[in-house]
Amino acid sequence: MKKIGRLDRPDNNGSAKMFTNPVLEKLSRTHISIPIAIFIGVGVFSLYFGVFTSTISFWTGAGLLLSGFLFFTFVEYLLHRYLYHMVPDTHWKDKLQYSVHGVHHDYPKDKDRLAMPPLISSLYAVILYFLFDFIMGEMVFYFLPGFLLGYALYLGVHYTVHAYQPPKNFLKILWVNHAIHHYKDPDVAFGVSTPLWDYVFGTAPKNTK
Repeated sequence: MKKIGRLDRPDNNGSAKMFTNPVLEKLSRTHISIPIAIFIGVGVFSLYFGVFTSTISFWTGAGLLLSGFLFFTFVEYLLHRYLYHMVPDTHWKDKLQYSVHGVHHDYPKDKDRLAMPPLISSLYAVILYFLFDFIMGEMVFYFLPGFLLGYALYLGVHYTVHAYQPPKNFLKILWVNHAIHHYKDPDVAFGVSTPLWDYVFGTAPKNTK
């Protein structure tokens, strides 16, 4: 099993101190609603421009919106599996991996560190806009909202599975998979918002009962 955290108790209810500087420490935390609002707000603003300024048809726009959403779920899976769970075989990799994700495995119930801080979230949204705009031109007005909607959904699901008990319906699999990832085997169940890519790439838990 790959070592992802640094504590012997993965269900620790505390909170890690990431920075000695109190300002940086404060900026490293955020309420989950802030980045979700940022991504949804930027997405709605972009969609508005798509509808009223672009020449893209309704069905093409709808297809781009869905493509952006699916592309995010794929990126989510890849980042979680290969970046957040990189093998910390050097000092800088160990420090990076722990800062971006290992600390979450040590303190999975720390609600203030379930998302990137607002400054970083805003920077992400801006970078994604210019990147997608460079690649696809005015199609960005539909593709970006789909991508950011996926991001917002991921944040919402991730927060919910850590903050609330699992529901008694088909959504329970999201809670079960993430619990397996945190407390049983960190090398499976990398998808948080959807288990789709875990099934595609063979990293779905063998037993989710």
